[in-house]
Amino acid sequence: MTHQPLRLHYAPDNASLCIRLACELLDIPYQTVLVDRASRAQDSAAYRALNPAGLIPVLETDDGPVFETAAILIWLANRYPGQLMPAPATTGEAAALSWLLWLANTLHPTLRMTFYPAQYMPDAPDDFRAAMQRRLSSHLHLLDRHATTLHPVHHCYLAPMLRWTSLYGDNAGWFTLTDYPRLHDLARQCEVSAHARRAAQAEGLGDTPFSAPRLANPPEGSAT
Repeated sequence: MTHQPLRLHYAPDNASLCIRLACELLDIPYQTVLVDRASRAQDSAAYRALNPAGLIPVLETDDGPVFETAAILIWLANRYPGQLMPAPATTGEAAALSWLLWLANTLHPTLRMTFYPAQYMPDAPDDFRAAMQRRLSSHLHLLDRHATTLHPVHHCYLAPMLRWTSLYGDNAGWFTLTDYPRLHDLARQCEVSAHARRAAQAEGLGDTPFSAPRLANPPEGSAT
């Protein structure tokens, strides 16, 4: 059976970066389609036909469009078993899925609440952000204790989130990645890999995108 190239609908330094990292790690052919956030292309009828929620990313596949970062990563892991995480029905799969869904359901939402507090508590966004920063710190300390058990699929999701935590959310010194030594090591190891360097170059993320990030300077599109 001939498979059509995957099409990744992306915006620079968005959650689509997690999927780009996975595709580069797998060394599989894929095409990218810019979602122009400046013009709110994610709200267009054409994009909503792919992802009714209007969120980035979407991966177009032979099975149809797949949206939600964790769902796309699971789809890729199943299509290329044993490369991103333990293959289905093998030892280690349950733990790998547990941590992947924890990243999607616990860590990622906490980041969003930290970055956009007014969306969740309009009357007291600063107090809410401070509470989310404390919650995020607790999550990261937990993850730091288990970092050595994580698989490449988790690295693809987590490294960008560590980057965003350093850059966004009214960072007034409350977050320092070196306070989480295993996560700091993970970030450094990820960014020196060939697949991460390719992804960083494609999105203008610089040489230390995860351990010491700076704002993106992408060749096309906008991160915000």
